[in-house]
Amino acid sequence: MNQDHYKAGFVAIIGKPNAGKSTLMNILVGEKLAITNAKAQTTRHKIYGIVSEKNFQIIYTDTPGIIAPAYPLQTAMMEAVKNARSDADVIVWLSDVQDLEMPSSLNETREKRSTILVLNKIDLVTPIQLSEAMAYWAHHSPGVEIVPVSAIKGNNTAQLLKKIVELLPKHPAYYPEEMLTDRPERFFVEEIIREKILDQYKQEIPYSVEVVVESFKEMETLIKIRAIMHVERSTQKGIIIGHKGEALKKLGTSAREDLERFFQKKIFLEQHIKVTPNWRKDELLLARFGYPTTQKT
Repeated sequence: MNQDHYKAGFVAIIGKPNAGKSTLMNILVGEKLAITNAKAQTTRHKIYGIVSEKNFQIIYTDTPGIIAPAYPLQTAMMEAVKNARSDADVIVWLSDVQDLEMPSSLNETREKRSTILVLNKIDLVTPIQLSEAMAYWAHHSPGVEIVPVSAIKGNNTAQLLKKIVELLPKHPAYYPEEMLTDRPERFFVEEIIREKILDQYKQEIPYSVEVVVESFKEMETLIKIRAIMHVERSTQKGIIIGHKGEALKKLGTSAREDLERFFQKKIFLEQHIKVTPNWRKDELLLARFGYPTTQKT
């Protein structure tokens, strides 16, 4: 490693819900660290994905989609975005290529941080539509580097990586070379279960569930996991369990299969559901669940 030319920095991926932030980070990191789903607001926490190469280290930060918060959980999610933006050396501002609505904070962000505007989902538009989108953004945000990509297909992500590396500051590596993320194993168990809830259930159910791993015991060939799913109402608990427990059984099977792929070990998954009224509005509970808070201590 040549320290004289080595670069390292934090790269925050920011944008509206459903722009494809988690998919893009997974592609750039080369591993599935962030859950993805067609539903909006699937990301709740800030997640680091670390890429270490011979001459650089990039710490990507996946963030929740930017929204106007309506209750404390969403306020905590926007606090995570704010923290990621203030910590970043480079901002990757991700926009759906078909979304021609100027974010109010984009130009303010680029005045403070090196910014790349990434237009995602180019596989869904014609060349003429892409040209129109490029022209729109060039006019409304002059001087910003624009990179069109398809995160889901990996198109043009190598060009994006090149631009990111160009903007990184000279700095020693922040993390050991073998480190892939800052999050512990329990976090990924919770996220995998939550992803399966997003896949399986409709309407408000996925947004009303918080998954907490209460016990994680790893043995040579087996991991025993006890997970608590917090819901806000008893009716939601009934929906998750389903008729004769079939829905919960399906959820457990699906989650266990993904967990076994992730950890490369057999998984014994014990699931419990607890009614925790209004947990999304309880700032003390949110802090306990690991969300950032703006409360003064």
